[in-house]
Amino acid sequence: MEFLQFDSGLWQRVVSLLKYDPASPLTLATGFFLFSLFVFALGYVIIKRRPNLRTWYVTLFSLYFYYKLSGLYLLLLCGVALSDFIIGKRVARRLQEGRSTRGCVALSVAINVAILAYFKATGFFVGLIDNLYVDGVLNFEGVVVPAGVSFFVFQSIAYVVDISRGTIKPLGRFVDYLFLLSFFPKMFLGPLVKAKDFIPQIEAREVNVSREDFGRAVTLIAGGLLKYAVIASALGALFVNPAFNGELGNSGVVALLAIYGFTMQIYCDFSGYSDIAVGVALMMGFRLPDNFDAPYKSATITEFWRRWHISLSTWLKEYLYIALGGNRRGSLRTYLNLFLTMVLGGLWHGVGICYMAWGVLHGLALALHKVWLKIIPWAKKTGAEMHPIVRFASTLITLHIVAFGWLLFASAQQRPALGEDLALCRDMIDRIATNFHIADIVPALETSGVAIAIMCLGYILHYLPKRLNFKIQSLVTRSGFIGQWLLIVVVIWIVMQCSAMLVAETGVAAGLPMYADY
Repeated sequence: MEFLQFDSGLWQRVVSLLKYDPASPLTLATGFFLFSLFVFALGYVIIKRRPNLRTWYVTLFSLYFYYKLSGLYLLLLCGVALSDFIIGKRVARRLQEGRSTRGCVALSVAINVAILAYFKATGFFVGLIDNLYVDGVLNFEGVVVPAGVSFFVFQSIAYVVDISRGTIKPLGRFVDYLFLLSFFPKMFLGPLVKAKDFIPQIEAREVNVSREDFGRAVTLIAGGLLKYAVIASALGALFVNPAFNGELGNSGVVALLAIYGFTMQIYCDFSGYSDIAVGVALMMGFRLPDNFDAPYKSATITEFWRRWHISLSTWLKEYLYIALGGNRRGSLRTYLNLFLTMVLGGLWHGVGICYMAWGVLHGLALALHKVWLKIIPWAKKTGAEMHPIVRFASTLITLHIVAFGWLLFASAQQRPALGEDLALCRDMIDRIATNFHIADIVPALETSGVAIAIMCLGYILHYLPKRLNFKIQSLVTRSGFIGQWLLIVVVIWIVMQCSAMLVAETGVAAGLPMYADY
């Protein structure tokens, strides 16, 4: 009966695989994640028509998924959920009694902002104190930021505010709110969902997925994987990171290409993940909002923020800009509110000089564009209203304003230490201003030709007409289950090959989250 004997070594390996590993957090390109998703899908097909069981099943998987991403920070997620679930109930009762809800809303905001401030700002202020002394005094080793903390905190604030505004009623069960906050496709990088749109989907008796929905979901997942785990990963590991770190020399051509590369990388990183999230949710019968709409086609900065991270832009408008007064208090106050919204949006990404400068840049650009629209009668808000030649020129200008903003953003990501971010930004600008020789493109192509080709491919695909995307989606839908299955298999194979190549070249796997919290 040897086959019945307990294999303790195998059991230890299984337990080790199921536990959170801080040295190797879960990523989209790992076999474990793909296998877990497959197992989840098998169970979901069986129970999806049973609302109560479906809610518990998805919530428990989402919580486990978060545990594999961030370990015991799972308790923080559950704590935020419990806090605002209780506060939301209290807000609803005070509304019924005709009493003020400001205190309850303020408590929710204070708790959530305190959490964000701890994870986002502690390192900055400790560094500020240590910089006053030669040897430092605090010996601070840094705070590990939980995956997606900004997203579930923002989601939770919006839930309480919406109850106070009478937009929604509080959820009756804690598990339903935990579902709303932790739903795994959107947990990591969004999109942020509006409670009024998502709660009816949680409470629905049936979830339906049409043939067209499934085809769209497959298209989004396949395209998202290629953007997120191939283009963004390859650009970052092979070119952008080495260029910013000076490993490819101090050529101005390389510095400029690195900025263009990061501009495409950050788009593919965030939009790719959002596409995957929307696609996976749609396969389950849940509809998340589209989050990106070819933002680099924008002809004005206002249009850019209507196309870039749409759910975040909407949140900033509805819960920050409007809370500051919006456009209800005159033109000057409107411009100031826009400026403050973007500055605070920059600080949300991280407390640092370059993050703040990024917010200031976009705040000024948005305010100045509003002034431009007011004083120039023929000025247009979007490219669709412009003459083609004017649109082309405006799109080019807008792209470079945005790219300069991404230089600030990349500097903060690459060198988060106080003062080092600004020094890196100045260094990149100095390289372009003082050491730019067009002939340097030849050695750049020789050393980084593959990465530069990937970057060019990303821009080409980005600027293709939108109708082509619909044609591709229609083709995938018509290909049927076998064709769709083959497409996903091929894309996963490409991702795995890219991951293996990147590990061999740099030690960084494809699909590794570049920015754990955006």
